[in-house]
Amino acid sequence: MSNDVEFLIIGGGAMGSATALSLAQRGHEVLLLERFEPGHLNGASHGTTRNFNPAYGRPEYLRLLQRSNTLWDEISAQAGTRLLHRTGLVNHGIVAEQRQMHEVLAGAGFASELLGIDEAEARFGGLKFETEVLHIPSGGQINADATLVALQELAAQAGADIRHSHRVTGIEVLDEGQAAVQVSSAAGEETLHARQVVLTAGAWTQQLLGTGSLPAIHVTEEHPVHFALRGEPGNFPGFNHILDGSRDIGSPVFGPVYGMHTPGQGIKAGWHGSGRVVDPEHRPHQVLAEQTRALQRYAEKWLPGVDPDDFEPVSCTYANTEDEHFILDKLGPITIGAGFSGHGFKFVPAIGEYLADLALGTRGAEALFAASGPARAPLFLERRRTLGLA
Repeated sequence: MSNDVEFLIIGGGAMGSATALSLAQRGHEVLLLERFEPGHLNGASHGTTRNFNPAYGRPEYLRLLQRSNTLWDEISAQAGTRLLHRTGLVNHGIVAEQRQMHEVLAGAGFASELLGIDEAEARFGGLKFETEVLHIPSGGQINADATLVALQELAAQAGADIRHSHRVTGIEVLDEGQAAVQVSSAAGEETLHARQVVLTAGAWTQQLLGTGSLPAIHVTEEHPVHFALRGEPGNFPGFNHILDGSRDIGSPVFGPVYGMHTPGQGIKAGWHGSGRVVDPEHRPHQVLAEQTRALQRYAEKWLPGVDPDDFEPVSCTYANTEDEHFILDKLGPITIGAGFSGHGFKFVPAIGEYLADLALGTRGAEALFAASGPARAPLFLERRRTLGLA
């Protein structure tokens, strides 16, 4: 039995597309299968803005950030369109953590500064603060939709075969160097054979591999909103605000708040990882009214540049591991990228490179991202319980 393809990638979101690009540009034969049509809204790679927030302390993430910081500019140059807009980013809420992060970022090559409340509000008039602020000038926003188009176009130019509306229904490991993949499309059912499979299926990862092969992945449906601007946005950076979950802001607090300016749509704001746990095959696409009202109360207090009564909801999925760290590992002929937990998009080009290296066998998995090993701490569930989330 011969292989139909050298590398078969399952899942054509940002992570799979970046992996296809990395492998194809190295001269390898690549087939990328995406279940849905181009431009679909079913996963986590649609929309126009994601924050590029370099505020990470662990060396594993900092290495990915440093590489992504370079690759975003390189891919933008190749595609002829700017994918990362460096508007700056501010974090506030826990002063001790911000000061520690300021020191860590300096050692990692990311400039940052600590601003007092008055200075921060003078610079960023659309935001209010009540603590010292960490400002990271190299932070900003990534255009997710444009990124997906650019990655797939560049991968195709490098020789990758990209097929939409091809649903993978099963994966069978035949030996250490071969897997059989069952595929359904308008043309019918077929079985493809690959020397290596890369699985980047987001919320559908465990459905394809089974619950016994990976650490638990919890899929949630998230509903941030776009608030209408009251006027010109001015200097409006991306932002992250850590709020005490027991605090009363006129409504419950459902976790940290993130946000950014989305040109043409307003200011995007959302609770991080507070959505309903769902089956991705049966997403209700139902906004949680209590959480939306809480976002309005938040906007009234901390976002003076928006109209809290004029907004449009957005829907996407998170795929959260127990400890909210990624899964980047190789199990036999299957390389897995999963569990990006709502904070993965900033790393997309570096993760594509990382997964390509794993599939090629030129690197091993780091302990933090390994699929096997000690049980992951249940931080996701504990955080939700603390906030009163089911």
